[in-house]
Amino acid sequence: MSAQLLTTLAANEVRLRLRRLSTMVAVLAVVAVTWAMISDPVSGRALLMVEKARVLYTSSALALGSATIAGMLFSLAGFYLARGRTGEDLRSGIGGVVGATPAGNLLLVASRWLGAVGYLLLLLGAFMLTTLALHLLRGDGPVQPGIYLQTYAVMLLPMVLFTASCALLCDSWAPLMGKGGDILYFFVWTVLLSLGGMVEEKFASPLVTVFDFTGMAQAMEVLRLHLHTDSVGIGAMRFDPLLAPFAMPQSLWSSTQIGKCLVSCMLAVVPLLPAVLLFHRFSPDRVKAGKARQRRSPLALLNGWLRPLARVVQPLMALAVRLPGFAGQVLADACLVLVSAPSAILAIAACVVGGLLLPASALPAQLAGAVAFWGILCSESTTRDFSAGCEGLTGAVPGGVRRRFLRQWAAALLLGLLFTGVVVLRWSVEEPVRAFAALAGVVALSGCAALFGQLSRTPRLFLGLFLFGLYLMLNARGLPMLDIVGFHGAANLQSAASFLAAGLVALAAGSAWSRRS
Repeated sequence: MSAQLLTTLAANEVRLRLRRLSTMVAVLAVVAVTWAMISDPVSGRALLMVEKARVLYTSSALALGSATIAGMLFSLAGFYLARGRTGEDLRSGIGGVVGATPAGNLLLVASRWLGAVGYLLLLLGAFMLTTLALHLLRGDGPVQPGIYLQTYAVMLLPMVLFTASCALLCDSWAPLMGKGGDILYFFVWTVLLSLGGMVEEKFASPLVTVFDFTGMAQAMEVLRLHLHTDSVGIGAMRFDPLLAPFAMPQSLWSSTQIGKCLVSCMLAVVPLLPAVLLFHRFSPDRVKAGKARQRRSPLALLNGWLRPLARVVQPLMALAVRLPGFAGQVLADACLVLVSAPSAILAIAACVVGGLLLPASALPAQLAGAVAFWGILCSESTTRDFSAGCEGLTGAVPGGVRRRFLRQWAAALLLGLLFTGVVVLRWSVEEPVRAFAALAGVVALSGCAALFGQLSRTPRLFLGLFLFGLYLMLNARGLPMLDIVGFHGAANLQSAASFLAAGLVALAAGSAWSRRS
């Protein structure tokens, strides 16, 4: 395997990924997340808290806290951004050319893996630059780039290698190329993320940190080692301003921890071995271009079994034909989503019945499940035309491309209201602010699904960010700006109005972008 050829192919992979519009969207999302999580201490919240006292924003503290956030974000969103190159080759027809070249499977997989690693490292570089800018604005003490680089290398290098390896494995083996691989990795990510909590609660040996590819367990171990306490918080935590702030030492990493990092890096590349052995090499008898995204996942099997259930949508289809103009198009688009995914019909029925009969204490849990199902459904529905290769056809109907974007947004919003509407109605009587927050969150998520789908033309950009945001929403309590759909009842009028405004901004941005298509 020629080193020069490998380097050339890897560099091309990086360039191809950087040219995607989804890369720009991802960078902007990274900047927004960084700005939101590294709170200004003047607001009463801080990135790191120890025994209710804040930790000074020195280089070591900001490097550790921001690397923890980056590990959580990029270990999930990075997977969805890194994968998909094989699907693009299949749909464009270049896959057959690549498969016919004399290059071996090891060269092809290794070059794409190196390209994915380089791409994720560049995104992390943008994240670190944003953190350095925030250090200049809100930090305590001088900016020390060496400390940032060391902390990011120890905590995030295993994450980058593991994420790229899993992305290549899912792209190399046909059964994992579709949504099944996306959902499976999300569950793997949640298990990895739980290692940090297990180490913090002393339920597991510190040796499990070698499998901590998110960096969470390492962060908890280092904080406990240097601060000599288990009462540690990372995130936008509220602190007691009357307590003296803590100062993190400059040197955080011992030779033992660096050794664990090296072991983690070696374990992180293990998924590459089955990726090379299982690589389909674009063979038409193992993977078909027309079904690059349509694997027989458990959800696809369920939709197949529930296909007769789609008949209940036929009266709505007939109504859509009779409705004039835009309203009929929106209803038809929503019905098409339900016909293609009959499991959504069953889920909506369960949400309606549960919303009517369940006690008030069970409504937040139902809402969480409804939003999760609806978000995954919308990630596909807003990119259906691009995936099917019929964007030219749907763009030629009355209203053109701009009307298509508005129709997809409205259909996603309509489906969201079907999933959450009964809960919103019940809350509107007893908790009107919470009901408004739920409605505003649905509007915001609908706008993001439509906008990100149009910009990236792939469901994975929105899906990755949505699943990461859903994890934060379910686990962050008492933070109005993270209670997007009113799960915990912490949202207030200001946060709900902000989400509503964000959804309308996303709608306006998508509408403006569609004009140039």
